[in-house]
Amino acid sequence: MPKINVYLPDELAEAVKEAGVPVSAVCQRALEQAVRRVTAIRETALGSPDLDDPTARLTHFTDRTRTAVKLAVEQARAEGAAEVGTEHLLSGMLAEGGNLALHILRAMEIDPEQVRRELDRLAPAEPPAGPDGSPLRFGGPAAGALELAVTDATGMGHNYIGCEHLLLGLIGEPDGAAGQLLRGLGAEPRLTRRAVTAALAGYVHLRAQGQAGAAAAAPATPAAALSTAIRQELQPILQRLERLEERLGGDEG
Repeated sequence: MPKINVYLPDELAEAVKEAGVPVSAVCQRALEQAVRRVTAIRETALGSPDLDDPTARLTHFTDRTRTAVKLAVEQARAEGAAEVGTEHLLSGMLAEGGNLALHILRAMEIDPEQVRRELDRLAPAEPPAGPDGSPLRFGGPAAGALELAVTDATGMGHNYIGCEHLLLGLIGEPDGAAGQLLRGLGAEPRLTRRAVTAALAGYVHLRAQGQAGAAAAAPATPAAALSTAIRQELQPILQRLERLEERLGGDEG
């Protein structure tokens, strides 16, 4: 049977040994899940999206993420585009309107409305005229972004794909218009990944507050509370980055 080496931090490796965790069985199950998810993405990307439900194979996507992908397909079809691009995926995420990715962008001081305006500038003056009857497919960058969303979620230990993972996929994909736009607005991949982690931690904290009946002490809205939680988590990171930049600037001088 083939062997695959798995590298762990020293502390985690010791904890695994002490707990007697069956590493091979756990890794095998995790890899099987990851393979199924990536395979579903590739089958969806390579085939023509179903008109009734373009996310039929993406059962591990959340409802909001599936809605965002459906809206992306609908927009590409309405434009007469030859393929679904990353710009359509980003536009679908914006159009969905209530997902965590939008709260993350706001916490990073990137206004979703500004993103929308930038997307509008990218849109061609006249929609491209694809061949009549040609099947609509996901373009290479869009398929890559969806696949990165799956691998990011798997790497975080999540058993679902949310719009926050799709945001990471769009930013991490190097060639798509959406990633270039988002990175140009300051959504650097590493910082965004930390913002996602902070947002999820903040969401769990908010749920715990709600269950404990602490709503009276919370900010005015869940969105405001979540944004505050993300900023609090990001502040030490941003301060460290600023100190590093100052130090590098001093060395160059």
